[in-house]
Amino acid sequence: MDERLVDLRSSKNREARIKIMQGHFATQNSHINTYIDMSTVKCRQNNALVSAKALADEYMLTLSLDTIVCLDETEVIGAFMADELSHSYKSGLSYGNNISVITPEVNSMGQMIFRDNKIRMVDGMKVLILTDSITSGKTIRQAIDSVIYYGGQVFGIAAIFSAVTKCAGIEVKSIFSVSDIPNYGYYSRDNCPMCAAGQKLEALVNGFGYSKL
Repeated sequence: MDERLVDLRSSKNREARIKIMQGHFATQNSHINTYIDMSTVKCRQNNALVSAKALADEYMLTLSLDTIVCLDETEVIGAFMADELSHSYKSGLSYGNNISVITPEVNSMGQMIFRDNKIRMVDGMKVLILTDSITSGKTIRQAIDSVIYYGGQVFGIAAIFSAVTKCAGIEVKSIFSVSDIPNYGYYSRDNCPMCAAGQKLEALVNGFGYSKL
């Protein structure tokens, strides 16, 4: 797999980079023609910090945040974002806030929940949802519903890559978009042109990574 991965730098921030690979892959909700490897961005300190700063800049002067809800192993980026938003600029709206960085639990029914000890970090709070990649937005809408159920308000959605510009009426801020990957395509399982052409699935992909079939 590694030899097929190609570096891609963001048009918004040349220091930010991901790796991509063309093929036929299945996510939880769709089929995609491009696998985006986020392991370096999410796990390595310097890469995570660059991404966090790029995303924090989008909200520095527009939102005062209390909580960042992290999906798909983005906690390192979320922690760097919280530090950047609350400490870097005194003119920033979140300056001085003690921002919580939390992750929802997914129960046996596939619902996103927060345990009793975490509800206080959601209830009545201004929340940003952070994820690695957004294709259809289904998972993000589920996260929004969960935050609202526990009494929070979602004021922002941030992602490393997003194929959409809005989700549930909320603008999505991302470092990479479909303009960086012009041939990026995602399809429902019942309407996938690669399946129709007889192209076999290569791997299952999710927030944890890549599993070859």
